[in-house]
Amino acid sequence: MNIYVETNFILELTFQQEQWVSCEQILQLCQTGQAKLIIPAYSVAEPHEKLNRQSKSRRDLQQSLDSELRQLSRTIPYQSRIKSIQDIASLLMQSNTEEQQRFIDYRERIVTTGEIIPLTAEILLEAAAYEVPYDLGAQDALIYASVISHLRQYKPQAACFLNRNSKDFDIPNIVDELQELNCRMIPRFDHGYDFLQSGLLN
Repeated sequence: MNIYVETNFILELTFQQEQWVSCEQILQLCQTGQAKLIIPAYSVAEPHEKLNRQSKSRRDLQQSLDSELRQLSRTIPYQSRIKSIQDIASLLMQSNTEEQQRFIDYRERIVTTGEIIPLTAEILLEAAAYEVPYDLGAQDALIYASVISHLRQYKPQAACFLNRNSKDFDIPNIVDELQELNCRMIPRFDHGYDFLQSGLLN
């Protein structure tokens, strides 16, 4: 079975958010050859932007905290209470380092295990055509156009598109268009893992 995923699959793993365990299990299924992971090239590159933006925001906050703590440390009644705040500032920097390393590790596993859908001129043009009728943002339109292009080219007998953008992708026109190409739209990674498990066991 072809498993199409998008940017949030990598972000879920990188930040170890609510559904990251299911994403890890899906990745393991693909690493053992029980399913085939497919991801648009744009979705492999897009997490860099979020990581860099979040890292800068945390650095700015840490610098602001450090400045305030220096001032508070001059006030004797506050000196004993500062350590917990210093721990928060330290956590901000530690989390940046850990998340960056997790991203590098998961990106390598995904690129090694899965298939990357190239971002071609045809996909760029098709994405632009999807924006207005499906009310998709530019990024989501690129992802959707990539998935549709791959489905049309390879015509898998069974496929699913796992994502966390239900407000964008879980609409009748998209669900129907995917279904016509033997692809089921599943707007949660944990539900996607349950679906894969039931399919592999049957």
